[in-house]
Amino acid sequence: MPHVIAEPCVGTKDTACVAVCPVDCIHPTADEPEFEDADMLYIDPDTCIDCGLCVDECPVKAIFPEEDLPDEWQSFVEKNAEFYG
Repeated sequence: MPHVIAEPCVGTKDTACVAVCPVDCIHPTADEPEFEDADMLYIDPDTCIDCGLCVDECPVKAIFPEEDLPDEWQSFVEKNAEFYG
């Protein structure tokens, strides 16, 4: 199962997680045009290899393995997937 970025990222968009991702599955990055308008960062569930490197890098503790995502943030599974359409 992929990792999911949840509510603590909203309004934060710290890109430390982007730098450690070995498969470039976290977007938008700071150099992408969508970055300014995005409320948060998103993990591509089809690209994520479930390595977990991003979890410890997130300063606001917004990244979870999907199976450990708190119940109140379950809607973020769909939000992450929708970003990649």
